[in-house]
Amino acid sequence: MPTINTINVAATHDAPATTHDYIIIGSGIAGLFTALRAAQHGSVLLLTKSALEESNTRYAQGGIAAAVASDDSPLLHEADTLAAGAGLCDAQAVRVLTSEAPARIRDLFAVGVPFDQHDGALALGLEAAHQRRRVLHAGGDATGFHIEQALCRAVRAAGITIHEHTFVTEIMVAHGRAVGIRAMPSTVVVPAPRPTTHYAQHIILASGGAGQLFAYTTNPAVATGDGLALAYRAGAALADLEFYQFHPTALTLPGVPTFLVSEAVRGEGAYLRNAAGVRFMLQHDPRGELAPRDVVARAIAQAMRADGRAYVDLDLHHLDPAMVHRRFPTIAAVCRDNGLDLARDLLPVAPAAHYLMGGVRTNLWGETSVPGLYACGEVACTGVHGANRLASNSLLEGLVWGARIVERTISPQRDAHASDVLQPGWQPDLHLTPTPISTLNASHPLTASMPQIMWQYVGLERDAAGLREAIRLISGHISQPLEGDTVAEREQANLALIGWLMATAALARTESRGGHSRSDHPDTDPRWQRRVVLHTPDLAIAHAPLIEELAFA
Repeated sequence: MPTINTINVAATHDAPATTHDYIIIGSGIAGLFTALRAAQHGSVLLLTKSALEESNTRYAQGGIAAAVASDDSPLLHEADTLAAGAGLCDAQAVRVLTSEAPARIRDLFAVGVPFDQHDGALALGLEAAHQRRRVLHAGGDATGFHIEQALCRAVRAAGITIHEHTFVTEIMVAHGRAVGIRAMPSTVVVPAPRPTTHYAQHIILASGGAGQLFAYTTNPAVATGDGLALAYRAGAALADLEFYQFHPTALTLPGVPTFLVSEAVRGEGAYLRNAAGVRFMLQHDPRGELAPRDVVARAIAQAMRADGRAYVDLDLHHLDPAMVHRRFPTIAAVCRDNGLDLARDLLPVAPAAHYLMGGVRTNLWGETSVPGLYACGEVACTGVHGANRLASNSLLEGLVWGARIVERTISPQRDAHASDVLQPGWQPDLHLTPTPISTLNASHPLTASMPQIMWQYVGLERDAAGLREAIRLISGHISQPLEGDTVAEREQANLALIGWLMATAALARTESRGGHSRSDHPDTDPRWQRRVVLHTPDLAIAHAPLIEELAFA
C-alpha cells in the first residue's frame, strides 16, 4: 500500500517525522483489534496516552453480546438493539452490527480470549432488554480484562509500532484531508522528549469516551474525551452528544471510588429495593430490574429522592451464594475489601456516568466527515446505539467497525454511497453550528469543578435553565491549548469543549428520549426522531466558543 506523500505538509516539531500506512489512537478493544487487522495490510503506529493495557475495555465486567446460541439469531439481537435505542438507531448500522457479531466473536477466540463455558458450551449471560441469553463473558465478571490482555499480547507480537504514554495534541489537516498527527509525552521525564509528528494515509480514532466529564463515573481517569475534541477541532462532525448513559448500579460507599456493579448481577436475578425494603422497579416497568438502563437509572434516582438517601439497595440474598461468588469474583472481591458479602449483604448502589452513545459521526464504514479520518468504538457515533445503548453492545461495536474500517481502506470503492449520509444537508438530521454571541470574561471563576457542573446540570435529569447555566459556566473556560500546555491542562480543555457541546445538544433537543431526560420536556416527541449534528463553525472559534446563549446557523 503506498504511503502518503508528506512533501506538502511542513512539520513544526524538532523530532524527525515518521510515516505509516495507518495511525491508530487508543488501546481499548477498538484500537487493538483495528491495529491487528491493519497490520495485515500495511505499517501501523498505535498511540495510547497511558499503558497499552489501560482503557475502558479493561474494566468492562458484563461481557460482549452476539447471537451465537441455538435459540437466538442476529434478527432477534437486531430487534432488541432497535427497541433499546428508542427510535433513534440507524437501522442499517444495527443490521451490520448484529449480522457480523458472530464472526467477530470467532476472531476473539482466535487471539485466545478465554470465554467462560459450562458443560462444554459457551456460558451466556442475560442482561437488560435482551430477549435471549447472548452475553459472552470471561473470568466471570472480568471479561474486559481478559479481552484486553489477549489483544495486547497479539498486538505486541504483530510487529506494530507502539507508542505508550503518548498524548495526541492535533490531527493535521491539509487540503481538506487528515494527513497526520502531532503528539507529546504524557509522562514527565528528564530530559523531556521532543514532541513528535507522524503522517499516515489513514488515521483512526479509537480513543474511548469522556466519563471524566462527570463527578460520578465508572470510567477510568484516561476517559477525558480527547478523541472527540481532536476530531471537532479538525472539522469533523459530532452527533448524539446529548445521549449519555448512566449505569444504574455503581457501588456507593463513603471514601471509596465509584465501582461498577455489572448489569449481569441483575441479569442473574438481583433485586433493587428502597429504604423500606420494597422492590420498586416493577412499579416503573413490567421488566423490573431488566428494563433498559435509562429506565432503571431514573427509577433509582426517584427512589433516592423519596427516601432522602444517596443510594438504593441491591439485594442478592435470595440467590445461591456459591453461584454468586463464582459468577462475579471481581465484584465479590471489591465488596469483601469493603466489609460486604456480595451474596448476603444489601449493596448501596446509585447511578454513575458510564457510556457516551454519541461521538464522531461516521458512516457504515467508519468514515468521518473529514477524508482520511476514521472512528470506531466509544469515540464514534455509528448510529447503532441510538438514544440508549443495549447492554454489552459496546465492545462488539468496536470490533465490528474496526474490521470494517480496515476493509474500507483496502477496498475504497465498495458501497461508495455509504458516505452520502455525512453530507451537511442530509435529512432528517438537525445540523447545528454553535457560534459565539458575546465574549465572557475568561477569568470568570468557576463556582464548581467541571465534573460537578456537568453532574448537576447535564446529568441524569436536565432542564433548560440548568443547561443554560452549564453553558454559561463552561464557555468562559474553553481555551486553545498552546504548545507549552501540560497534558493535564489539555485534558481539561478537551473536557470543557465536549461538556459545552454536550450541553448545547441537550438544550437543542426539547424532548425526553433514552439517555436524554428533560424535566421541562418529559415526553418523547416523534418530530425529534432525528440526530443533532454539531459542526465546527470556524477552527479559531471552535477552540474558544464563548457564549451566553445559543445561536444556530
